[in-house]
Amino acid sequence: MKRNFLPFTVSLAVLSLGALPAAAGQRAHAYSPEGSVTACSRYGHGTCYTAGLRAGRDGKKLVLHRGTAIDCGRDCEGTLREATVDFWDTMRENGG
Repeated sequence: MKRNFLPFTVSLAVLSLGALPAAAGQRAHAYSPEGSVTACSRYGHGTCYTAGLRAGRDGKKLVLHRGTAIDCGRDCEGTLREATVDFWDTMRENGG
């Protein structure tokens, strides 16, 4: 008995194509036209984190690797450092 795999193949192709825009959107954040910011730990942990930048309604926003956007405030590098590589040290300093 010969089976027809055409419906299965078409379904698989459609599902695969549906994932492409999401993956392309994540890559677009990492290499944004606005540039990127790299922040390294000031506590000597030897870690650095690079995030993309994009224009927001109230100024620049950092775009983290999983797509989370954070307002830069006055200092994008300092905000990135405190939100990523020095998060727990910053919390300890601020009594949190």
